[in-house]
Amino acid sequence: MTHTPQPTSASTTPDPLLVPLTEAVEAALPATVAELGALVRIPSVSWDGFDADQVKRSAESAKALIEGIGIFETVELARAPIEGDTLGHPAVLATRKAKNGKPTILLYAHHDVQPPGHDEDWDSPPFEPTVRGDRLYGRGAADDKAGIMAHVAAIRAFVETVGTDFDLGLVAFFEGEEEFGSRSFANFITENREKLAADVIVVADSDNWDITTPSLTVGLRGNVTFKLKVSTLAHASHSGMFGGAVPDAMLAAIKLLATLHGEDGAVAVEGLTSRESQTPEYSEEKLRHEAGLLDGVSSIGDGTVLSRLWDKPSVTVTGIDAPTVMNASNTLTPSVTVKVSARIAPGQDPEEAFVALRDHLEANAPFGAHLEISDVDKGSPFLVDTSGWAVEVVKSAMHEAWGNEPLETGIGGSIPFISDLVEVFPEAQILVTGVEDPESRAHSPNESLHLGVFKRAILTEALLLAKLERRA
Repeated sequence: MTHTPQPTSASTTPDPLLVPLTEAVEAALPATVAELGALVRIPSVSWDGFDADQVKRSAESAKALIEGIGIFETVELARAPIEGDTLGHPAVLATRKAKNGKPTILLYAHHDVQPPGHDEDWDSPPFEPTVRGDRLYGRGAADDKAGIMAHVAAIRAFVETVGTDFDLGLVAFFEGEEEFGSRSFANFITENREKLAADVIVVADSDNWDITTPSLTVGLRGNVTFKLKVSTLAHASHSGMFGGAVPDAMLAAIKLLATLHGEDGAVAVEGLTSRESQTPEYSEEKLRHEAGLLDGVSSIGDGTVLSRLWDKPSVTVTGIDAPTVMNASNTLTPSVTVKVSARIAPGQDPEEAFVALRDHLEANAPFGAHLEISDVDKGSPFLVDTSGWAVEVVKSAMHEAWGNEPLETGIGGSIPFISDLVEVFPEAQILVTGVEDPESRAHSPNESLHLGVFKRAILTEALLLAKLERRA
């Protein structure tokens, strides 16, 4: 039995295509989920050290899906240089020109994924799509192969409903290295500027408030990441002979990293800024549940929970290279290397944030420890201009597809390439949407996609296409 979403009392007259688009989306959903599963089976990790051929295979599969719709004038695999002769991973780029003054919409998602981590941390194999209850589990099931399939399925439903003779311009851009920093992105959009030019850009790589309430992401934190090497000795020395008089690198690193935060866990780096904004209600209990805080472990920072997640900086040590417990010997470690990942508040320049972090570390190095910073990566935060007409159009589509009013939300994560889109396409209206929810666990073991959210995200986008096609 087909379920038609009902607009809430605050809604205007339902879109005339709501019912047929809903029927088209629901009828195709089993096949759409199966195609998503086929994409999830491809271990398209774009990081160095993983098989680049799998990323190419993923791109080819995504290209075949777009070609199969049959309405694009050009469909290609394209790559751009990172620097010199080094090329980035392949992206899918498909275009269909607008006619009769209609707008063009660019649909973005990425087909590469995060590394899976340890198989034993997963309840089912990471690259074996598995449905349990109302969720599809697997690496990339949510982030962001579901974004690709949401675009594909929305276009299919739109074409099935209105036919192939429509005037709306369409561009599909499926990137292949977002999880590795989008290193060729700026060059790619510069080289393909004419093909990518659009009035509206939908970035389907965010989340929703919960499984029944849609969100339009209007604020994203930026990021600064780097490797930090802390050294105190020219070589390892016997811990019994010299311990107590000679500082080892681990001691120095621990003391140095501890200076990044105050007693309450709030970031204590002078020069990292915060932003003031109103945030929706979000309880400590909800935070504990969604983040998986253990009993007795407190949250950190000050201010409302969402201000800490959306509008304040954070600093996290995401990796450490040091002797393993198994290989530990009674020696003083000469050097320790850590990976530092900082999120910066909307409104702060990432170079300014990096300088603040670097200066703090250099000023607080204990015992005269030597510091070396390398592999610096910086991404800008982003605030959506919500005054454009496209925001109201997509919120209307969300409302009708979900039956609930959408929320405008921030997100603690980063999508740094959006600043590149703004620079190259300053007139385009950028809409950050998504298929995830708070239980999706993107980047973590047991990543999953809620199939009800997936269906509503597809319907939202199909409605958005229909509304843009009717726009004068």
